[in-house]
Amino acid sequence: MSVHIVRFGSPRAKGEGIRLGTVRRPPRGVPKGEIAGRDFYDVWLPNLAPSAPLVKAALGAKDEREWASFERRYRAEMAKPDPSRVLDALAALARGSDFAVGCYCADERRCHRSVLRALFAERGAPVR
Repeated sequence: MSVHIVRFGSPRAKGEGIRLGTVRRPPRGVPKGEIAGRDFYDVWLPNLAPSAPLVKAALGAKDEREWASFERRYRAEMAKPDPSRVLDALAALARGSDFAVGCYCADERRCHRSVLRALFAERGAPVR
């Protein structure tokens, strides 16, 4: 069992489980009733998405220094009690269930899902 880190809109892998939408906003132009069917996510969980100012910072990061700043600030947001508890609960669930979290970004290395991958691993969750 494990947490799968995925790009939304990509085909679902066998055994991936439900997809949790760890994004600030639903996909543009996609009717609510079609979000899961188009391989985005099954349940929206914006609690684990970066704040709007951090999304802007991530999208505008021009170099490694700016990306590292985003990562530090996002980790600080995820260290707050509510998101931290959600991460703890999901990490525990991953030991007995498969599910996926993700984002729309094409490059995981410049996406908050890379930080989520690390945060889950740091909590002892099996990550794929």
